[in-house]
Amino acid sequence: MRQRIEATRAAAVLLAVATGLSTAAWAQAPTLAEQLAAQYKLVKMGSDSSGAAVTEEGTLLEVKKGGILGSPYKNNTTRTATYQDGTIHSSDTVGKVKGISDKFCGLMHKCPTTPDAANNEAVTKLFKIGDKVYPSKIDVNLDKDTVTMGIIACDSCNKTDPPTYNKVNMVFQFAKGSLGKASAGDVEDTIGQVFAISDTSADQGGGDQGGQQGGQQQGGQQGGGQQAQQQQQQPQSIQMGMTIDQVVAAFGQPEKMVNLGPKQLYVYKDMKVTFINGRVADVN
Repeated sequence: MRQRIEATRAAAVLLAVATGLSTAAWAQAPTLAEQLAAQYKLVKMGSDSSGAAVTEEGTLLEVKKGGILGSPYKNNTTRTATYQDGTIHSSDTVGKVKGISDKFCGLMHKCPTTPDAANNEAVTKLFKIGDKVYPSKIDVNLDKDTVTMGIIACDSCNKTDPPTYNKVNMVFQFAKGSLGKASAGDVEDTIGQVFAISDTSADQGGGDQGGQQGGQQQGGQQGGGQQAQQQQQQPQSIQMGMTIDQVVAAFGQPEKMVNLGPKQLYVYKDMKVTFINGRVADVN
């Protein structure tokens, strides 16, 4: 599970004073949007012969609350839902059978659907509690005190056939004037009430890109060993949001380490890795 990020402006100021950083350098401290982007890797969508497809998996999330209505990826419009004060509010009632509430649908883990007026070819789809999804975008609006996270279903994780990649924009509404003072950890706690980072990888759940790999693993221990050997021969990679342990496991111990409180620098022979609160924020 994720590590809580507590990079507040006050901490950044103290860090600047303690380390002698210039005002310009302090101004480059990660923004709330950048810290959230480091925590939640966004899915990348493309297409293949069958239509829409995941080209690069994002952070796998698990739906923790019911009542979120989405629509297929092919739909030109994206539905919106709002989470405020512990409750999910649907932005509209199009697609629900009259008299069936979001709350009731969430408790039943299912909901009747009708044609979506925004696109007659599509129908609404309720995200069930326990469904696996990917984040597709993260927008922070300090003026409106909102954080919007786009969500796309991991259809192979949820065994959805044929795949539809249902999507929704979830708006997390914070109290007026509070978002500008909130830490990334506070925001992540709120997001986690609706979409928690999953302990199960997409590959274990039959991830969108892992179907062929899963078939090879079923071929026997010998085939799995060959696959593991091939993976070891592949170049190591580093990504935003990786933990210190993950970087050390991939590249070994650094030649130098600089500890600046919430900010740490790991200097290798051919690169310098910057960690903010234990996660990769920059690589030079």
